[in-house]
Amino acid sequence: MKNKELTFEEAMDQLEVIVTKLEEGDVPLEEALSYYQKGMELSAFCHEKLKSAEEQMVKLMTDNGEEDFNIGEGE
Repeated sequence: MKNKELTFEEAMDQLEVIVTKLEEGDVPLEEALSYYQKGMELSAFCHEKLKSAEEQMVKLMTDNGEEDFNIGEGE
């Protein structure tokens, strides 16, 4: 399944599984590198989904006259 077909929730679930496997430390090096690479791809995918959702919310709020609506990093 390609990232483009994933929902945000599915990507987060897969990322959680990868993190758990890597934290356990019982993964051979080659497999750990593969998990890490996939995890980085999923992380970037989730980041883009969140960024897109934030942009949509800002647009919706400003279109409705709420000019001061702004989501800051870390909130």
